[in-house]
Amino acid sequence: MSNYKNSLNLPKTNFSMKGSLTQKEPVILEKWKKNNLYEKIQKKNKDKPYFILLDGPPYANGNIHLGHALNKILKDIIIKSKNLSGLNTPFIPTWDCHGLPIEQKVEEKIKKNKKIVSKKIFRLLCKKYVDDQIKNQKKDFISLGILADWENSYITMNKKSEANTITSLYAMIKKKYLYKGLRPIFWCIKCNSALADTEVEYFDKQSDSITILFKIINHKKLLEKFTKKNVLIEKIYLSVWTTTPWTLPSNQALAVNPKFEYQLIKNKKYGLILEKNSVINFLNNNKNIKYKIVGTIQGIELKKNICKHPFLNFSVPILLSDHVTLETGTGIVHIAPDHGYEDYLICKKNNIKIKNLVNGLGFFKTKIHPLLDEIHIFKSNKIIIDILKKEKKIISYEKIKHSYPCCWRHKTEIIFRTTPQWFININNNKLQKIVKKFIQKTEWNPNWGKNRMLSLSSVRPDWCISRQRNWGVPICIFIDKKTGNMHPKTLYFMKKIHSLIKKNGIESWWKLKKEDILNAQEINQYSKVYDVLDVWFESGSVNIHSVYKKYNLSKNQQADLYLEGSDQYRGWFMSSLIIASVRNNKSTPFKKIISHGFIVDKQGNKMSKSVGNIISPNFIIKKFGSDILRLWVASTNYSKNVNISSNILKQISEKYRKIRNTVRFLISNLYDFKSDINFIKIDNMIELDQWIIDETYKKQKKIINLYDKYNFHKVVYLITKFCTITLSAFYLDIVKDRLYTLKKNSIERRSCQTAIYIVLQSFVRWIAPILSFTADEIWDFIPNKNNKKYIFMEEWFMNLSTLSKKNILSSEDWKLIIQIKNEVNKVLEHSREKKIIKNSLEAFITIYVDKNIQTKINKLKSEKKFIFLTSKFSVKEYLLAPSKIFKSTAIKNLKIKIKKIEGIKCTRCWHYFIHTNNNTKNHTICDRCINNTQNIGEKRKFV
Repeated sequence: MSNYKNSLNLPKTNFSMKGSLTQKEPVILEKWKKNNLYEKIQKKNKDKPYFILLDGPPYANGNIHLGHALNKILKDIIIKSKNLSGLNTPFIPTWDCHGLPIEQKVEEKIKKNKKIVSKKIFRLLCKKYVDDQIKNQKKDFISLGILADWENSYITMNKKSEANTITSLYAMIKKKYLYKGLRPIFWCIKCNSALADTEVEYFDKQSDSITILFKIINHKKLLEKFTKKNVLIEKIYLSVWTTTPWTLPSNQALAVNPKFEYQLIKNKKYGLILEKNSVINFLNNNKNIKYKIVGTIQGIELKKNICKHPFLNFSVPILLSDHVTLETGTGIVHIAPDHGYEDYLICKKNNIKIKNLVNGLGFFKTKIHPLLDEIHIFKSNKIIIDILKKEKKIISYEKIKHSYPCCWRHKTEIIFRTTPQWFININNNKLQKIVKKFIQKTEWNPNWGKNRMLSLSSVRPDWCISRQRNWGVPICIFIDKKTGNMHPKTLYFMKKIHSLIKKNGIESWWKLKKEDILNAQEINQYSKVYDVLDVWFESGSVNIHSVYKKYNLSKNQQADLYLEGSDQYRGWFMSSLIIASVRNNKSTPFKKIISHGFIVDKQGNKMSKSVGNIISPNFIIKKFGSDILRLWVASTNYSKNVNISSNILKQISEKYRKIRNTVRFLISNLYDFKSDINFIKIDNMIELDQWIIDETYKKQKKIINLYDKYNFHKVVYLITKFCTITLSAFYLDIVKDRLYTLKKNSIERRSCQTAIYIVLQSFVRWIAPILSFTADEIWDFIPNKNNKKYIFMEEWFMNLSTLSKKNILSSEDWKLIIQIKNEVNKVLEHSREKKIIKNSLEAFITIYVDKNIQTKINKLKSEKKFIFLTSKFSVKEYLLAPSKIFKSTAIKNLKIKIKKIEGIKCTRCWHYFIHTNNNTKNHTICDRCINNTQNIGEKRKFV
């Protein structure tokens, strides 16, 4: 063999077998940065049609997590695939910068340093914190291979961004959607601020369930309504059920349904009033005490009766309300207008004012009850239950599990708290119609997104946009101190304030003196609003025109795509939709919305710091490389929740290894190929090479279509299948012999190299949006002086063709050949296991087939053996087949016989041969190798 080694065209390459991604990727990133790759791409595409993916602003707080990585990598895959399709795809990252989580981080630092700072200094500290967070997150996003306009990110705390938010507020006021209201809203006692419905999640919670007694003050008149008989009852109570004992100090009434029937039951000590159906449950649960039904009345007859509060020194009326249901409780509801929306409406209707006993941090104020003064409400439940027990006003107590609202930031219980707040009138009929029209006009992926948004928009209450915090965009209006109404010149003032904020930022409002805006008579009449806007109002104000101002976009142009997590249906998707409906009611802010699921561990649990099941993106990058993380993202069906684990990452790494090894083989056989000199025209190529180009063409059409439909996991499947089955298991397995053993400059070898070159040019583009670092590395190894410097500046490779009708072998013929080869491989494997042969070249293969298959397979003529990687191959009539040989179940009328070949192993090509004349008797190589080492060469047409 050593004598003929130099005559072989063995593969050569510096493209390493190991990816060594953790070492290579930082070098590639530095190269991209140094060469301004993003700007080069934009310059190259500047005259092409736009595709705009608007980045939903992540929160500038803490290190990026896998949810961030999933989101940004998906966006990057889309941008790069659209770029390959010849579109202008600028991508500007955005960040949410204001809000409570940032304030809390800064407050922790201040508290740790035992300092007291002014509000202005506090805001400067918040800004400094956000700047640091953005810097860190930006670095992490870049390490994922995300190509973006990082130097011109849209940051909501920038002056122009803050001014853009004021523009949205201006539009709300101009179209009369903004109003100030006093009503119970969701309140987080840890945030010490109002929350919108979108900031609330529901979790199961164990609560105290108690049934308490409210004593009727003038019970004798009420008793006469239940019965005309002479019944002696000294005390009558209304039986009331609640799971929030802490709200009892704020109780101001009881409510019954006027249409329900209520019964009076009595024992030896007292009488109880309950709704008729509730009496049955009560009696079943209290069989140890004898009760007697005294009588029944309609709920409306309980009106105007007065009860004594169970442990505080005041009385409460019985009111009528249709909101009282029979789902839980006794049919009698305790009314605390401070802490319930329906309660508030009932009391407002009956001129009952709120008490405001609980402060923003959840503590009772003083002079309520000696045991409750300055006690936290959630700690008060036990105290109140003990008081009720002592007063003998509690008749049942248990713990129940039920769904309870929680702050989605802290995962802690929230309360309803009645405070004056600013609201957007979402239920305005005109606004509702626009929002629903926009939802109908938008394309949703998954499809259920449309129905979800329609449902959310229909049931959503008015949007509370005010927050009692310091770090945010202020609600820049003046209000009448007495009436709470906005100044008549509010819109005029806002234009001036907008200009100030655009120039100097939000500090312009905080330091603005009333005399700078108001006249002398108005200074004492009006006051500044010191609330800030809900951060969802800010992020909802982010739109294509505010972000892409430097691009020549038409005024009504929409973003082509929004892509965020499924939690954003009630978050950014909704806030964007509402604000766009007010600012520009002519077109939706987006053409299409895609949502993705959450990251879950191998048990299906959502990843969480508190649970301790998180995997950091940086950990994955340092251990495996960013391309492995990117391949994992692309391999997932992201429309659902996405699993990740160490085992999954190992599987992804194995998938990557197969792709890389396939590419390495392609590259290694192009070491002496020059595309401008050695390229063979398609019509002159070997038919197998024409077939692989045809297969590449078909695969590329599917892959581009899947990219366009954002089905990346199917793209990965097709790429992997093409590598392992089409290339490795069939085409490349066959052409090794032709590449290695034929004459270097023969048409047969150059034909194969041309096919490999075309496949590689196509393949590197297929993987570029996903395996961006690896594609960049591959690009430097492709021998084409006409290639642009970077793969990301290219478009899909279109120098592909289908099989010509002139070809002897059709696509169907090749399909049959592959099927037969698969069946032959089964028999070869069995023969190796039985030690009949060591490898396929030792085999003499005979297939027995019907005439139809014979005709097709015989088109290969003497080149049949190269398809099956054997030294001798024979085709015979199916009826002549021995009975005890392999019979295919996959192909009708196919039997296969294998025996060990007789002959000499060629030391050059390893095929077995028999000396045919005196000239070859002294040789250790076969006839065709003799020809290939001389000037004659070997001729091929099919394989």
